[in-house]
Amino acid sequence: MKLLRFDPELCTLCGACIDKCPFGAITMEKTGITLNENCRMCGVCVRQCQSKALYFEQKAGGEDKSTWNGILVYAEQERGKVHPVVFELIGEARKLAKKVGYKVYAVMVGTAGTAENAKELLPYGVDEVFVYEHEGFAGFKADCYADAVADCISKLRPSVVLVGGTSLGRSLAPRLSTRFHTGLTADCTKLEMKSNTDLVQIRPAFGGNIMAQIVISESRPQFATVRYKVMDRAEKVEKPSGKITICKASEDMARSRIEVLSAKVLEHVRSIEEEDVLVVAGRGAGKALEQLQELAELLGGQLCYTRPMIEDGFGDTAHQIGLSGRTVKPKLILTFGVSGAIQFTACMNSAECIVAVNNDPEAPIFDIADIAIKDDLYAVLPELLNDVKNRKDGE
Repeated sequence: MKLLRFDPELCTLCGACIDKCPFGAITMEKTGITLNENCRMCGVCVRQCQSKALYFEQKAGGEDKSTWNGILVYAEQERGKVHPVVFELIGEARKLAKKVGYKVYAVMVGTAGTAENAKELLPYGVDEVFVYEHEGFAGFKADCYADAVADCISKLRPSVVLVGGTSLGRSLAPRLSTRFHTGLTADCTKLEMKSNTDLVQIRPAFGGNIMAQIVISESRPQFATVRYKVMDRAEKVEKPSGKITICKASEDMARSRIEVLSAKVLEHVRSIEEEDVLVVAGRGAGKALEQLQELAELLGGQLCYTRPMIEDGFGDTAHQIGLSGRTVKPKLILTFGVSGAIQFTACMNSAECIVAVNNDPEAPIFDIADIAIKDDLYAVLPELLNDVKNRKDGE
């Protein structure tokens, strides 16, 4: 998508745009003014050009899609380890790549140990992992991480770039899509690949009332972030044949304009996305929260809430399941007083076993439940608690 245009007939070759560009994105070539991937679309050059030779063009330009091939996964690291979302992205990338004959790549950015972590990806069918390793990458700094990944994208020219919908990924992906003047779809819940290599990016919209299908048809690469625990984890392949490529991380690339004044490692608190067992309190369970908390602890899980419960002052968004909260995929989830609105079920229907307790026999939650208990939760819960306690005592 070429949003910045250059008119050679108006250019006076004054060089003001080159001198004033804060990102070194403009050079003077034989064909005239040329912009590279460092362009942030800040508009400084447009304002400096007295002859109006540089201007913004809002219409998307055509792109030769045949020159962009493969799927690139950004392999995030957290506390020196590969983030679990990476393996989900690889699994999805392999499914998409198979439809159009693409290869699957990954890129890792970090300090010492990054190349060693990259080896963990090869057994999962990644064809090549590009590693940018430098001490300057200590701690996530959005500007230099974007420089490194942009360097990889510029050289590899992948058709699709997948990024985890984590705090880091949500900061990195928009910067990359802006540099390449292309689109980005955030928090995708499903991806499909057309035969012409256009990626159909599906995500909830309008509060979950519709599932929007978004296609970036006239530009490349196609960027998408995907929530953790939405896609299936990649399976290992029998005969891995991938390789690791160490890329040059220059001093300029690793030099950040962000200055870290102090840093403190926070104690890791297990999130609801990581739990195998979850107990959910819906609007109908407001008077049973103590019992539900006890049940969650007995089962070794956590107590979660629906959006109406959060709005009524119970719990926090870190324990909210739904489109405006978290997406979970536990082995067992028990819901009490949950009606089952699409905004909630879309973010938990991949659980291995769903147990629903509700006194409304027409509640939508029963459409996806593996075990449906159509009864008053205040009658069911004490019996269930006693049964769990007895089983614990008998161990």
